[in-house]
Amino acid sequence: MNINSIYNSLHVISAVVWVGGMIFAHAFLRPVAASQLEPPQRLQLWTSVFARFFPLVWVCVILLPVTGYLMIFSIWQTMAATPLYVHLMLAIGLFMILLFMHVFFAPYSKLKKAVADQDWSAGGKALGQIRMLVGINIILGLIVVAIATAGRLI
Repeated sequence: MNINSIYNSLHVISAVVWVGGMIFAHAFLRPVAASQLEPPQRLQLWTSVFARFFPLVWVCVILLPVTGYLMIFSIWQTMAATPLYVHLMLAIGLFMILLFMHVFFAPYSKLKKAVADQDWSAGGKALGQIRMLVGINIILGLIVVAIATAGRLI
């Protein structure tokens, strides 16, 4: 096993955890929580879920660019020699990280404060923002997966 295999494994696992977690939360947990829980319980559930998920996402958003750049410079040595599909993955991935950081520092902070203050209206508004931004990141993540698997063929 060479070092690029380790970088690649960490990279793919990080992507699967992050994108898979978003898909689970958005497509499966959210509809059930919305149909079965009143706003106070639903918002408390989401703050608890995010409190457990977001630390792992931070690990992923650190590992993804680190392992990505390590592979780039190990395989192609320079950004100029790196294929277009890798540049696309990098650009989209960096945008996804910025979106996550915005979610974490803006609407998630508002959600936590609203739940602590029992301001269910403000909490619902913050959760709606998170849902929209996570939806965008899911689409971007799936595009990156498509590029990663088919990019070399383009």
